[in-house]
Amino acid sequence: MIRLYEMRETRNYLLAAAILLILIIGMQITAYIVNLLVISLILTILTLPTMDFLRKKGIPDGIAVGVITVVAGGVILGTLMLTMHSFQVLIQDLPMYQAELNDRLSELLLLLDKIGIDPASLSPSSISLSSIVAIIEPYALNAGNGVLYLFFIMITTCFALLEAPKLPERLEKILGANLEGRFGIKRMSSLMIEFVIVRTEANLIHGTLFGLSLWAMGIHAAALWGILTFILAFIPYIGLFIAAIPAIFFAWLQYGVWGAVAVVIIVVILNALVENPIFAYIASRRFDLPPLVVIISLIVWGWILGISGMIFAIPITLILLIMVQCSDETRWINTLLGVDKLFADEGGAKEKH
Repeated sequence: MIRLYEMRETRNYLLAAAILLILIIGMQITAYIVNLLVISLILTILTLPTMDFLRKKGIPDGIAVGVITVVAGGVILGTLMLTMHSFQVLIQDLPMYQAELNDRLSELLLLLDKIGIDPASLSPSSISLSSIVAIIEPYALNAGNGVLYLFFIMITTCFALLEAPKLPERLEKILGANLEGRFGIKRMSSLMIEFVIVRTEANLIHGTLFGLSLWAMGIHAAALWGILTFILAFIPYIGLFIAAIPAIFFAWLQYGVWGAVAVVIIVVILNALVENPIFAYIASRRFDLPPLVVIISLIVWGWILGISGMIFAIPITLILLIMVQCSDETRWINTLLGVDKLFADEGGAKEKH
C-alpha cells in the first residue's frame, strides 16, 4: 500500500510538471496576448485608487472609467509620440554623432599609442552607428502596430476597471468567506498594489529628474533617455544601469571622458536620493522578496515574455505567489521560496489555518 501511494504521488508530481511545462510553452507562443493582458493588469492596478476616489465622489462607474481612460490614454499616447519624435531626431542627426564618435576614437587611439598599445583592430571608421540604428529602427518606428497594441490595452483595461469592484465578492464565493483570515490574501493584494504604484511613482521621479539633468547638460535626446529610465527602472538591480548606458555614451561623444563621468555622478546621486528612500519605505511595509527569487523571476519571465516580462517580473511573481497561497496543497511552495512571511500578520506571526 505504501509503495502504491508513493507511485501515485510521483505520478501526480510528474503530471503537474508536465502541465506547468505546457503552460510555459503556451505562454511563450502567445506572448503577444499575454503581454497585452499583463500590461492591462498593471494599468488597472495603477488606476484603481483613482477609480475608487471617483466612485466615492458619486461619479458613475462608466463615466469614471471614461475619464480615467481619456487621461491615461492621452498621457501614454503623448509619451509614445515624444519617444518616436526623439528617436527620429536622433536618426536625422546620425552623421553628426558619427563624426563625434570618430573624433573620440581618434583621441583614444592616440592615448593607446602613447602608452605603448597597438590597437590594430580599432580605427575611427571601425564602428558604424548607422549599422546599429538600422537594426533598431524597424522596431522603434513601428507606429502602426504600437497604436493598435495601445488600443487593445486601453479597451482591456477599461473593462477590467469595470469588473474590479465585483471581484472580491466573486472570490469570496469561490474561496470562502474566511479567505483573509486563513491566508492574508487581501493584505498581500494591497501590498502588491502599493508596490506597483510606489514603484511607478519612483520611476517617474527618477526618469524626469534624469531627463532634466541631461537636458541641462545639453545631452542629445535627453527626453528619450529619461523615458527609457522610467521604463527600465522596473527591472530590479540592472534596469537603471542599462538605462544609463546610452546617456553616458552620448555624454562621452559630446564632452569626452569628463562628460561621461558627470552623467555617472548624476546616476549615483539620483539613486541615493530616489531609490534608497523608496526601498526603505517598501521594506518598512515588510515587502522583501529573496534576491534569488527576484533573479529567477527576471530570467524566467524575460525568457517567456521578452523585455516586457523582465519589466513586469516582480508584479507577475507577486500575483503567482498570491494564487499559490490560496491553496493548502500549494502553500508549501511559498514556504520553500522563503516568501511565506509576506502573508504573516502585522506582528510577523504566521496566519493560523
